Amino acid sequence: MAKKVMDGAKGLFLLVSLLSSMFACVLCSRGSILRLETFRQPDKEPTVVKGLDLERYVGRWYEIASTPSFFQPENGTDTRATYALNKNGTVDVLNESWINGKRNFIKGFAYKDDPRSDEAKFEMKFYVPLAFSIFPAVGYYWVLYLDADYQYSIVGEPGRHYLFILSRKSHVDDETYKQLVQKAVDEGYDVSNLLKIPQSDTPPQ
Repeated sequence: MAKKVMDGAKGLFLLVSLLSSMFACVLCSRGSILRLETFRQPDKEPTVVKGLDLERYVGRWYEIASTPSFFQPENGTDTRATYALNKNGTVDVLNESWINGKRNFIKGFAYKDDPRSDEAKFEMKFYVPLAFSIFPAVGYYWVLYLDADYQYSIVGEPGRHYLFILSRKSHVDDETYKQLVQKAVDEGYDVSNLLKIPQSDTPPQ
């Protein structure tokens, strides 16, 4: 019995660590990434955006590229996230992906890691399906970069295991994409396994 409890706890820990990344139900059929400068893993945590305006940040973001995870399906397309600001300062989260033409989604919410801080460090909470459905999955959502017009965002977490490049539009030109990837490299991310997400010319409604 004790072994089953330990195995269950271990499985839950993996789910919490992985499903807390931004798109817990999505991904792949991806293209490969360009090679940039040599990867270096700094000792300090990634730098995050300060003074983020949540009212401007919420809305729809398309996932342009991300690092893969074993729990994600292999044929997801049109991956995106939609955020809605609540009166109490939390943010409702809807993550979507289409797999063989069928919509898959997961809902959750985000909140400031430290409400007193002006750093864009958030935690996200989802509810794990199936056998672990009673347990919330919680993880980091750190905004590492955001352009002045709130059109492009880079999201990661302190361990640098997961990385997401987001855009308000479903497609990004090659030069902009290269610049965004380089910013991730500058923050100490290994982008050798960063892969593009297929996005339709006309995104699903």
